[in-house]
Amino acid sequence: MFTKSQKQQGLLILPTLCIVACTGTSQIDNKINDIALPTQWDQKYSALNVETNWLAQLNNQQINQVVAQALTNNHQLKAQAYTLDISKSLLITSGSDLWPSLDLSITSARNKNPQAQTYSNSHAVDLNASYELDIWGKLSAADKQNNFNYLSQKATFEQQKQQLVVNVVNAYFSIVESQKLLSLYKNRVENAQQSLDIIEAGYQSGLNAALDVYLARNELNSELSRTAEQKTATTLLKRKLERLLGKYPEGTLLVNAELSLLTDSIPVGLPSDLIKRKPELKASWYKLLAQDASLAYAHKQRFPSLSLSGSIGDSANEISDLLSGSSLAWSLLSNLSAPLFNAGRLAANEEQERLTLKQTEQEYLDTLFSAFNEVEDALSTEHKLKATYQTQLAAQENAQIAATLSFEQYQSGLVEYTTVLDAQSRYFDAQSSLIQIKSQLLTNRINLHFALGGDFTSPTDNTETK
Repeated sequence: MFTKSQKQQGLLILPTLCIVACTGTSQIDNKINDIALPTQWDQKYSALNVETNWLAQLNNQQINQVVAQALTNNHQLKAQAYTLDISKSLLITSGSDLWPSLDLSITSARNKNPQAQTYSNSHAVDLNASYELDIWGKLSAADKQNNFNYLSQKATFEQQKQQLVVNVVNAYFSIVESQKLLSLYKNRVENAQQSLDIIEAGYQSGLNAALDVYLARNELNSELSRTAEQKTATTLLKRKLERLLGKYPEGTLLVNAELSLLTDSIPVGLPSDLIKRKPELKASWYKLLAQDASLAYAHKQRFPSLSLSGSIGDSANEISDLLSGSSLAWSLLSNLSAPLFNAGRLAANEEQERLTLKQTEQEYLDTLFSAFNEVEDALSTEHKLKATYQTQLAAQENAQIAATLSFEQYQSGLVEYTTVLDAQSRYFDAQSSLIQIKSQLLTNRINLHFALGGDFTSPTDNTETK
């Protein structure tokens, strides 16, 4: 038992501990919120607000359909949706600790007295309640941590959903690019076959050398091999997209589209807006806040816990006599427990949480600057690809003329057939490069929308994935 003097000292110490524990503030470094950001991106694009619903700008109905299929059927996204639901259910668990718990138990027994050969019945009912007073805010800190973890998971899910859409659209246009290259290779096979027929006819007439025939045959075989490889590559890309759509990878998906040339600039907003807009950065920030709450919880674990418990019950030989009032019993208890000695375990736990907070701060900064870097790279790449496209367009026109002239000069006996092969190879390279650059422009534009945090849906679209 405590003496009167000890009780008085305890009453004096208790408010002091409460002040120390309850005045805990955020331990996140203030410099995190005071990062010096540029007023505009390196490439001088329009600083207007980033547009949403960028998917509609592609003006392709089939893309809208495959995206809808992916959002509904993609197995990984559905698994992530369940992860979000699990995180949401944890909020109920942590929130319940802030409320009293109430349990009811009813027991019945029948006993035999072997000596007297008599039987007796006994019945009991008990109602127990317990409640921990959150005087230091420890339970609130745990609840806050779970809330921030849920918000982080929710933002992560939104980022994963946007990433899936980007992966689907990029895979779709990769198939379009592959099909365009396959069509080009098939044309090359036809041209190589025509050239071989002409050269063999000339050889039979004594106009062409045998070497030219062998070179033409080798060129045809090379084009046939290249075409076969491209067919396989196209099938593999189709299977990749089918997996994203949650379908069996048959490699038979029909894709019919053009590589649209997107030359218009897009509003990129301000660098500072990216922090508030991009789900990945929101998730990283909420994770940091959750760790800050975890540190607060670890700190408050070192203070006393005060809990109240009460019970009311009755027992009787007959169930009808329960709660009659004659034998009703009740009790009310309070319990104050404080950690006195634990070999530094609680202090070590708090220090571990503090170091984890510092680690999470650096992870947030790394995520933040990586996001800025992705935008800057995408803007620079778009600027370069637009210039490259114009140069390559002129190169294709010149290569086409050179290929035509070289074959005409070969038929006139002015140049060797190797000159024709070289000119045709340059023309082929120019054509394939142009297809690839158009595909790269599309892919980079999509990645730029993603890097800017632009949503693929309109503000009124409430697509849900389950």
